[in-house]
Amino acid sequence: MPRTPIDITVPDLSGKRAVVTGASDGMGLGMAARLAAAGAEVIMPVRNPRKGEAAITTIRRAAGANVSLRSLDLSSLDSVAALGDTLREEGRPIHLLINNAGVMRPPNRQTTADGFELQFGTNHLGHFALVGRLLPLLRDGHARVTSQISVAARRGTINWDDLNWERSYDGMRAYIQSKIAFGLFGLELDRRSKAHGWGVTSNLSHPGVAPTSLLAARPELGRSQDTSQIRLIRAMSARGILMGTVETAKLPALLAATDPSAKPGALYGPSGPGNLGGPPAEQRLYPPLRSSEEAQRVWRVSEELTKTAFPTA
Repeated sequence: MPRTPIDITVPDLSGKRAVVTGASDGMGLGMAARLAAAGAEVIMPVRNPRKGEAAITTIRRAAGANVSLRSLDLSSLDSVAALGDTLREEGRPIHLLINNAGVMRPPNRQTTADGFELQFGTNHLGHFALVGRLLPLLRDGHARVTSQISVAARRGTINWDDLNWERSYDGMRAYIQSKIAFGLFGLELDRRSKAHGWGVTSNLSHPGVAPTSLLAARPELGRSQDTSQIRLIRAMSARGILMGTVETAKLPALLAATDPSAKPGALYGPSGPGNLGGPPAEQRLYPPLRSSEEAQRVWRVSEELTKTAFPTA
C-alpha cells in the first residue's frame, strides 16, 4: 500500500559545525546529507575511507555541501583520542554532535582493540570517550549532543557482574546492554552539564526498526550473509507494514538534534504502532533509562574503563 510521506523541517544551520558518527551509509549518511543541505559544515568521522569518499560524493551530487572526512574507529580508544586531538587542533567549536554509529549482534563474541566486548566497547564506550575528548569544543559551541539508542533498550539490564560477557555470551543481550548504557550516559551528560555549567545539552533518539545495514551481511564482523531478521524487515518495510524505511529512520535523530523545541534529557523516536515506524515524536523514557543512580554508576565505570576524565566545573 502507498505510504504517506513522512518528513520534518530542518532549520537553517548556516555557520554551524556538525559531527555525525556512522555517516558513511544508511541513516547516518541521510543525516549528514540533510544537515549539509541546511547549511551546516558536516564532519564525517569514518572507519572506512573508501566508503566515506563515496558518501561525500553522494552528498555533494545532491547539493553543494561543506562536508569532509576524518578518521575514526570507535572500537579503538587510540583512534578516538586521535580524532579528538585532530578536531581540537582545528580549534573550531562544534554545535551539533550526533552519536549514530553502532554494531549489532556479531555472530560470535568479539572484542575491541582495548579488550572490551565489541558492542559495549563500540556503541557505548567509544562514544563516551569521544564526547570526553570533544567536550571543550562542545562547550565552545553550546552544543546539542544526540545519542542514538535502540527500541531494544525498552527492556533489559546491564550485566554488572560481567560487563564484557566473558562467561556467558548472548549477542542480543549484549547489544541491549550497550544501548541501555549509552542511553543512561546521554541522560547523565545532560544532568552533569547543568550541574557544572558546561553549556551543553544532551538528548536521545532511536530509529525504530528499518532495513538498515545493522543486521545485513557484514564480512568485517564475520557475518557473511544477511540475517533472516533483516530479510523480514525489508519485506515488511517494502509493504508499508509497521516498519520504517531508511529515510524515515533518520528523522528522530535529526529532530532531536536540530529542532528548537526538542528537549534536553528527552527521547525521540517513531510514533507509529510499537514505535517501529511513523513520524518522529517525543516518547516516554524506557524503564531501564529512568534511574539516575544507574546512570551515575555507568558514568563512573565508563570513566574508569576508558580513562576519560570529565571536568567538574
